[in-house]
Amino acid sequence: MENKDLIESGNAVLGIEFGSTRIKAVLINDRYEPVAGGSYTWENTLDNGIWTYPLAQIHEGLQSCYKDLKDDVREKYGITLRKLKAVGISAMMHGYLAFDKDGNLLVPFRTWRNTITAKASQELSALFAFPVPERWSVSHLYQAILNKEEHITKIAGLHTLASYIHWKLTGQKVIGVGDASGMFPVETNGNSADYKAAFCQKFDSLADVHALGIKIHDILPKVLVAGDKAGTLTDDGAAFLDPAGDLEPGIPLCPPEGDAGTGMAATNSVEAETGNISAGTSIFSMVVLRKDLQKSYPGIIDIVTTPAGLPVAMVHANNCTGEHNYWISLFREVTQTLGIGGEITTGEFFDKLIMKSLEADKDCGGLTAYNYLSGETITGFTSGRPLFVRGENANFSLANFMRAQMFASLGALRAGMNILYDQEKVPVKSMTGAGGYFKTEAGLKYMASGIKTTVSAMETAGEGGPWGMALLAAYSTENQRQSLADFLAEKVFSSCRKTTQEPDAQIAESFDIWFERYMRGLAVERAAVENL
Repeated sequence: MENKDLIESGNAVLGIEFGSTRIKAVLINDRYEPVAGGSYTWENTLDNGIWTYPLAQIHEGLQSCYKDLKDDVREKYGITLRKLKAVGISAMMHGYLAFDKDGNLLVPFRTWRNTITAKASQELSALFAFPVPERWSVSHLYQAILNKEEHITKIAGLHTLASYIHWKLTGQKVIGVGDASGMFPVETNGNSADYKAAFCQKFDSLADVHALGIKIHDILPKVLVAGDKAGTLTDDGAAFLDPAGDLEPGIPLCPPEGDAGTGMAATNSVEAETGNISAGTSIFSMVVLRKDLQKSYPGIIDIVTTPAGLPVAMVHANNCTGEHNYWISLFREVTQTLGIGGEITTGEFFDKLIMKSLEADKDCGGLTAYNYLSGETITGFTSGRPLFVRGENANFSLANFMRAQMFASLGALRAGMNILYDQEKVPVKSMTGAGGYFKTEAGLKYMASGIKTTVSAMETAGEGGPWGMALLAAYSTENQRQSLADFLAEKVFSSCRKTTQEPDAQIAESFDIWFERYMRGLAVERAAVENL
């Protein structure tokens, strides 16, 4: 009844996130707990060599997701969702949505997944002395200019997916600083942020850009920080989100954000010297910095920001648990072929084999593994070959094999983190983890020991990005004398249960021994790529 009354009175807060495989909506109450949800499943398509989502499907997906949320509210509480306290929109970052002066999309949406901007990325990284990855919006724009694509003469506005949806709902061309930092490099000044003025000038002065008369600052959405007012739901916006006509206009929206920012909010990782790790099929860490890095590390460390504008160093590796999942599935097939082990679930089977790794020798018995199902930029590979390598005198036991596989999932990440530790001397107080790697006690131990810092797994981390976006929307309704970090720590996560693991000295030593062998053995991986 309490949640029903809160929703009916218009005091629930909504977060919606466009992920790569699902659009998800989460409705939260005044204790920041999810009380209803909705989703829409989709998949990107390859259209003339471009990974995209059709504009019509973007619209359909949003409306279907919201309808699913309305149906959930009606089923749980017997009421129709009509009013909200606040709304926040987030989406996968980067990409390219270019519009003309009349608001027409000029070319199909180019998502972050496209790797067609290598030349632009390299030239802009050199021009700015700042890493500009291939997936960033400005890389897509400059590549289109270098390619002399027909549409570039008509560009009046450039958006990410989140800022586009926000524009549709509010009429405001604005963007949260975290999402903006994946379009073009940004700078903060107190409680405000903007695109780096010196970089804008350098970009505008490029011969191909100058010839078109493009001013980059004029075509990008205005940058806002967490807590800023970002417009309200218009009549057209309400009808767009809820074609049934039940949703009332006038609802305030917070700045639209990217999925990196919502992940930080959902794991309480927005304060300097904290960070979060996502470890599943791929793995990345995000460390909040007190100051900018001294050097640029293109292809290894990306620089984005928190929703409040603090700089964040992002180390992203393409490969994590995929290869050891294949091995465990193979072992599962062996037991099934022999007609044994049928009494335990697949999940239990995974857990038992991974926990077995805690019995391994300190040097993993001399075993080495490479989980490169695809290329790994951090270690210099554009394509990969999964490998398992051992010497003739290796102790080839199950425990050693499983630990080598678990360590392999962290190898490339550790190589990137070493730059932050050893070259940049970045302090890290704690990290919060989410993803399949953390499902066992062993995974948490290995992560803390492998990256040399305290790592926690929160019970709420599974709520994910749309919950993080709802928290940012809720923050926008709060008294802004409280920082985002204090709001999350004091109001949202103060009573959250979590499991925390300090680095284990013996496992850390084991990892260091294995990692030295892993780095030396990259020559073997390179030979495999070149010859197999």
